[in-house]
Amino acid sequence: MERTMCFPLLLLICSLSTAQLQSDNDIVPHPAESQGGEPTNVSEHQQTCPQDIHAVLREMSASLAEQRVETRHLQRENEAQTAKLKELDLQKTELEKQKTELEKQKTEGERVKQELQVQAAELIAVRARSNVTDNQVEALRRDAEVKRVAFSASLLASGSGTIGPFNTQTNLVFRFVFSNIGNAYNPNTGFFIAPVRGAYHFEVYVYGHGHPSHASAAALFKNGEHVCIAYEHQTSGAGTSANGATLLLEVGDVVFLRLWQNTRIYDDENHPSTFSGHLLFTM
Repeated sequence: MERTMCFPLLLLICSLSTAQLQSDNDIVPHPAESQGGEPTNVSEHQQTCPQDIHAVLREMSASLAEQRVETRHLQRENEAQTAKLKELDLQKTELEKQKTELEKQKTEGERVKQELQVQAAELIAVRARSNVTDNQVEALRRDAEVKRVAFSASLLASGSGTIGPFNTQTNLVFRFVFSNIGNAYNPNTGFFIAPVRGAYHFEVYVYGHGHPSHASAAALFKNGEHVCIAYEHQTSGAGTSANGATLLLEVGDVVFLRLWQNTRIYDDENHPSTFSGHLLFTM
């Protein structure tokens, strides 16, 4: 830019120099008027100076043209750099937008993750409560089923007949089942097994024909321990006896009847000899 401003100054100086030379030519005396009558070199000087000025002007014009070319080149480069900077600014702005969007997405992702974690925890809690509820319901159901315990059975499954006498106590199996709520009584073994700790009441009814030597009797046992007996002895005819007891049983305790030694018991389609029991309440 400074070089461009110098060219008009140089041109002005050259113009002033040319004007000065012309003025000098007007003042310098004609060769014929010079002293001594000798010719001077003013004409040569006048010829040389314009030639130098023209050379300088040509050089300056060429330099000016070169500067103009260089200036246009620099302008184009500057425009290209400006366009590139604008493009970079746009890219930077776009990157900033993308960065902001990614940060928003990250924040949203963290929020969603936290919500999912909270929902997962709530789901686990709900499942745990559901499991507890299911377990409670199942426990209540089992407890309700267990609390409904009752049975009653007759001695013979069918027909009529007398069992006994035997020299020793013999287990009695009451095979004809009237009811067996809770399935605590086994008609194949004659055993009642307590399903829950509680108070149970049992009754036994014994029927037998009279005999001079043999009575009719059945004894109640808990885990092999004698509890009570229903006993009747008549020499003729028929007799009936009954007895019962309320027992505190633990889970798994066994209650059953045994025919007393040297006695007998009778049963038929009318079911006169029975064994019954039921749960009063749990403990």
